[in-house]
Amino acid sequence: MEKMQFSIKKLENEAVDTPVYFDEMVDISNLALSKSNDIRKIDKVQVKGFVVAEKDEFIFSFTVTGKMILPCARTLADVDYPFEFKGDEVFSTADIVPDDEDEEVHHAQGEMLDLTPYIKENIILQMPYRVFSEEKGLQSGSGWELYDEESFNREQSEQIDPRLAKLQQLIDTDKDNK
Repeated sequence: MEKMQFSIKKLENEAVDTPVYFDEMVDISNLALSKSNDIRKIDKVQVKGFVVAEKDEFIFSFTVTGKMILPCARTLADVDYPFEFKGDEVFSTADIVPDDEDEEVHHAQGEMLDLTPYIKENIILQMPYRVFSEEKGLQSGSGWELYDEESFNREQSEQIDPRLAKLQQLIDTDKDNK
């Protein structure tokens, strides 16, 4: 399914007494084409949830599950990032949408409600700031070398305190003279 669209008339008839449930696979692969985010690839996402109608509002409650590929913050290698989150969106068909700071209400225009842009927006908002690959990747380059904490600690424990270096030389020469 390309878009997650619902007919307002159908929802007005069906979602008043009982919730209308949905479970769809939505193609949002065009998120990877945008230069404004780091998504390299994103598979179809599963959107599962329900919608209820109250007065002139439609309240969508849903869970989005999927997988995207993001760049590793250290090596820029591809990292599979599975995700799952819950979202809520409210649409109103009223001419005047109440100005409530706690709740964002979207004005419904036309005969269809399209949940797709809000799914995309929620995915971008849920993206991690950075991800790290489990693979070691590139470990050194021209004039630099990647240290992990274990290597750094090992190197520090093997180094001799410069204040004791002269003492160590005296001990070594003393052993050689015997």
